[in-house]
Amino acid sequence: MSKNKGKGKAAATASSTAAPATPSTPVTLDKGGNIAIKILAKPGAKQNGITDIGLEGVGVQIAAPPNEGEANAELVKFLSKVLGLRKSDVSLDKGSRSRNKIILISKGVSTVEAIEQLLRKECDS
Repeated sequence: MSKNKGKGKAAATASSTAAPATPSTPVTLDKGGNIAIKILAKPGAKQNGITDIGLEGVGVQIAAPPNEGEANAELVKFLSKVLGLRKSDVSLDKGSRSRNKIILISKGVSTVEAIEQLLRKECDS
């Protein structure tokens, strides 16, 4: 058996499984059926708002200092208002001490398309 045969098969299977894993939007559906939103937080702004929507996340400026979770609480409150959801349906999943965060929307409350549309509408206004 030649050495190239084994390497060729491994490389072919690795490349075919890695391609569909990259989402083209910061709003995705996770394994549990919840909607996950990648957030790039910018605390300490003058007012709350969505600055941009890119592949790496939704840029959100928060009018609260990054002290003792104040900005995180304000982020959840702001997103629940923008998306028209209850605060209990919006939660911080990852990134409590980072600017890169993941927000979870409870399963069955909304759709990925509706969330994207509301975020884009807020970004444009």
